Amino acid sequence: RGLRTSTTACPNLMLRRASSQSRNRMHRLTHRSLGLLWRTLPHSFVAIIGCYAQLKPKEIINIPGVNAVLGTNEKFQLLDLIEDFSPSESPLMFHSDIDQALDYHTSYSISDRTRTFLKVQDGCNYGCAFCTIPLARGKSRSASIKEIVDQANEIGARGIQEIVLTGVNIGDFGIQNRKRKERFIDLLIALEDRTEIPRFRISSIEPNLLSDEIIHFVASSRRFVPHFHIPLQSGSDEILTAMNRRYRTQLYKDRVALIKSLMPHCSIGVDVIVGFPGETEEEFLKTYNFLNDLDISYLHVFTYSERPNTKAIGMKEVVPQAIRQERSRMLRNLSEKKKRFFYEQQMGKIEEVLFEEAPQNGKMFGFTKNYIKIETDFDVTLGNQLYPVLLQEVRENGNAKIEILTRPEVMANSQML
Repeated sequence: RGLRTSTTACPNLMLRRASSQSRNRMHRLTHRSLGLLWRTLPHSFVAIIGCYAQLKPKEIINIPGVNAVLGTNEKFQLLDLIEDFSPSESPLMFHSDIDQALDYHTSYSISDRTRTFLKVQDGCNYGCAFCTIPLARGKSRSASIKEIVDQANEIGARGIQEIVLTGVNIGDFGIQNRKRKERFIDLLIALEDRTEIPRFRISSIEPNLLSDEIIHFVASSRRFVPHFHIPLQSGSDEILTAMNRRYRTQLYKDRVALIKSLMPHCSIGVDVIVGFPGETEEEFLKTYNFLNDLDISYLHVFTYSERPNTKAIGMKEVVPQAIRQERSRMLRNLSEKKKRFFYEQQMGKIEEVLFEEAPQNGKMFGFTKNYIKIETDFDVTLGNQLYPVLLQEVRENGNAKIEILTRPEVMANSQML
């Protein structure tokens, strides 16, 4: 077709992960993005794809400047459905019911030579009361282990040092054509044994799907790093029940305890939602105290927002916006304290850092295996390289100050420590 990818100008505007935004915010972002596109590329062809396009196609098609809207199932057929990428008088809409989204399409990011995000699973069979993902992405489905391993090796051939495994519900990996054929743990083992990628990182995984077997595997792995991100959403069993989550706080506590018993240096991130309907002050304090007592490293705090076609939209006892914001502020402050405490525990230790290539104001950054962000003076020779470093102290901006070590220095410092 003569088309190519451009890093400076792209004829298609693609918005994705819209399910993580409120309807009004996503609408504003679309208008803002289109305005920027008009100013820089006034003759471009604009196609809106992804979750927002699946959920609100008729709403999007009426936004001035939109040339096409493609739903979840149709976005992978972009080049087949649209023959001529020339703006037409009437916008095009390709959209089908989400139940028709049966095929799985593996993909990975290519913009960063240091770290790549490899999608291994899509869709979700869960029915959380606050979530529109099943409506936007369809049922859970995956590629085969062989396909994922082949893609990982393809990524490795590009010089990538770290792959982050991603998915909508990654722990549910293994469903093909609506039938379970493989397991997530078997994918991890295959990637460990059949690739040469130095680092693999597991993205967000549900606590009920984070099995003891997976935790033990990561603890003994040569490639999978000691870092888990485990959604909690609430520290109140009553609220977890209302959310239709598939676990309770005791299971979550047990997962964290097992991880820390095997990997005391492991970083553990937590997703939490504040302001869910029925979250009284007492229930919120249960969440706050639960998180405060847990040996975790940081929080991702989300303020509950109402979304059409979810079970929560009709629930009573709505939490006022001002209270939602205040609870969010409290948990963000707690997150900063947790993160700094975790960082300080790691100072004085030797860790391997993957240095990122892009400098910022004369500085460069990187991450240890256990997700500590480091900062040092820019050195072009360090980009996309793995080096042992001595973690010295936590800077005022929250990043770790380091000393880069050579291999003999590692031995000497190890003996000193």
